[in-house]
Amino acid sequence: MTNATTEYTLPDNFTSTEITHKEAIETVIDSLQQNDSAMVHHDDQGYLWKFQYGSVQTYVQLTGETEEDLLTVWAPVLTLPAQDELGLMRKVLEMNGEETLETRFGIMNNQIVVLSQRTVADLSPGEISRAITLVATIADDNDEKLIETYGGTSVTN
Repeated sequence: MTNATTEYTLPDNFTSTEITHKEAIETVIDSLQQNDSAMVHHDDQGYLWKFQYGSVQTYVQLTGETEEDLLTVWAPVLTLPAQDELGLMRKVLEMNGEETLETRFGIMNNQIVVLSQRTVADLSPGEISRAITLVATIADDNDEKLIETYGGTSVTN
């Protein structure tokens, strides 16, 4: 058996169908946002998007397009303090181990949040979509239940 290699020359007007991480993020947000709620801020530290999904605000930050840059997605669930913080912490830790897949609950700025973070090295549009969708959905599915069960206050949008 002989291995043959054929070379092809692409036409000058050929354009790549690859999209940037920024474009993938904007496509996902456009499909999830409600009430034209999406907003974006751009500065020397990258991009920050904010959009409404159900009862939660979801944030997406992209620091750039190099392999070392980060994609961070988070959605605040409730503001601390909670009436039963010990019970709340146990519940979210159990959920981290059993239910949150690639996302996790954490505390940021005195708020319980659902978050996901990774470098953009080898990050596909499908992974971007999954991260944003999981964070928004898990936060929206759990914010009211956690507040009702453990206390805390709803995050002001």
